[in-house]
Amino acid sequence: MTATRINAILTQVKAFPSIPGTATKLLGLLEQPEPSMSDIEALLRLDPGLTANVLKLTNSAYFGLRAQVGSIRRAMALLGLKTLRQLIVASCVNAMLDKPIPGYDLPSGELWRHSIAVSVTAEGLVRELRVPAEDDIFTAALLHDIGKLVLGQHVCDELAAVETHTAAGMSFEQAELAVLGMHHAEVGARLLHRWSLPSTIVEAVRWHHDPQASGRVSRTTDIVHVANVLCLMIGIGVGREGLHYTPSPEASTRLGIKPAHLERVASQTLQWLADLEGVFDA
Repeated sequence: MTATRINAILTQVKAFPSIPGTATKLLGLLEQPEPSMSDIEALLRLDPGLTANVLKLTNSAYFGLRAQVGSIRRAMALLGLKTLRQLIVASCVNAMLDKPIPGYDLPSGELWRHSIAVSVTAEGLVRELRVPAEDDIFTAALLHDIGKLVLGQHVCDELAAVETHTAAGMSFEQAELAVLGMHHAEVGARLLHRWSLPSTIVEAVRWHHDPQASGRVSRTTDIVHVANVLCLMIGIGVGREGLHYTPSPEASTRLGIKPAHLERVASQTLQWLADLEGVFDA
């Protein structure tokens, strides 16, 4: 049964839609040392919807810009290449993450809300801890639960068995592994590897529940892990997984996290989330 289920999951991973071609080209262009603004604008003209969503995010309260930004050139000048990359990724995956996932008891919009919350919390932790910022942290945090989109129906089909394991004390992802042969973190990592995303993002998604098990130290993985746990602790995107999570002691030690750091970031997360929520509703 497990082998059959694993094959079905892997087939879904292979068939899962990728980031649109225009966005893939843009992200590749933005990775260049000195990307051409004219080339960026030419590509974006091919996808007016993507351009509109990037500008909506740019003008959200989260960035607090004093005047409305009406062009990508102006957005890049004010926010920089790193943030433009983040906004392009967020714009592309919004429609994917906005769907309901009954297997995880996540209504429409809740996975997106949780994903955005973890992203801004991860960046908040970077600022709070004053650790060197890595370009991939926002994207890794945004995509950390994307595997749930593939596993949602499988969890729904085997919910009784999954809940039997969680009732016996297993974490939800351990129960997924026991019943389905894979958990959402592994599925997400496989998916992002197929999308050819950087290994730091793939690894952070793969180990976001258990950074110590990765066998190597990664600040991106540690930050995404703590940000995810912090958002679950304050009730953002809990769903069927529940509140039974605490930050890894080893990751917390590596990052130098103290309770006061978590309290300060948690107190701001809901406001950061409110500043970004509803951007795509109009």
